[in-house]
Amino acid sequence: MKLSTKVRYGLRAMIDLAVQDSDTPVLVQDIAKRQRVSKKYLENLLVTLKASGLVRSVRGAKGGYGLNRPADRITVEDIMVSLDGPVAYTDCASRPDYCDQIHCCAAHELWVKLTQSALKVLRETTLQMLAEREREKQADTTLMYYI
Repeated sequence: MKLSTKVRYGLRAMIDLAVQDSDTPVLVQDIAKRQRVSKKYLENLLVTLKASGLVRSVRGAKGGYGLNRPADRITVEDIMVSLDGPVAYTDCASRPDYCDQIHCCAAHELWVKLTQSALKVLRETTLQMLAEREREKQADTTLMYYI
């Protein structure tokens, strides 16, 4: 299974907002530049994330985006569901009424276990955890030059 571009770029944008950790709104073009994502595409993702209540926007010259709640209260599942809908490897794993073969299908049990395992990780991983890791990675890549 491959994650959608919406989820990958949306998660990067959310991590960026969490790393900024500011009460001042962050400009879309600044996020786009740091994340190397198209500004227009990013704007669409942020509108979706706003509609889900994960981010807030401020209009005007000093406008931009910020997290709508603390990063430790936003999970990766929240972000993925906002951008792509429910997380499931198959339709039958999330909707038992989807298929009339569930009662006799061994693969169904596998898809349910796989979905449950993925959901456990996505629910346990907060945006705060990812932001902290991002800060560590940025510190590791900062080169120090001494003369």
